[in-house]
Amino acid sequence: MADETTLATLAALTVTASLPFYLYGAWIMIDAETVSWDVLVYHLKVIFPGLVLNTVPVVTWMMPRLLQQLNGLSALHAILGLQAYAMLVFALTGIVRIFQAKWEADLYRNPDPTVSLDDLHENMGAWRGRLRIGVFGYVIFWFLAWLLGVYRYVTGYLLV
Repeated sequence: MADETTLATLAALTVTASLPFYLYGAWIMIDAETVSWDVLVYHLKVIFPGLVLNTVPVVTWMMPRLLQQLNGLSALHAILGLQAYAMLVFALTGIVRIFQAKWEADLYRNPDPTVSLDDLHENMGAWRGRLRIGVFGYVIFWFLAWLLGVYRYVTGYLLV
């Protein structure tokens, strides 16, 4: 079995490797004039590997060791990480509704840049707000958890 430092290094590298997927996925959506079905699918294909790269080490390596390493920093790291996932779930509550409204209006297959999303449903503004807050919150909490994780890795595995 690999030693603890090797596993910690693999976890740190894997979680860090998810960042470019998130950034490029965000860029796809920001850069698109109209979010067509193809743009949405491409975006999901880009961010899904990032979510996997991040979630697998969290579930398989970090969470099982949390109680063994429980101190102030590990607790804060866990809280920030859980908050990131909570914000992602919050974003999904908006994404699902926006997806449904755009699907019913056939705007993925036949995008019409003249159609205002806010005209598709009376709650579209709230759903888009959830999406923005959730994604923004996910990125902030993910980044804070990542910074704290890097600090814990350096002080716990490299400086010992």
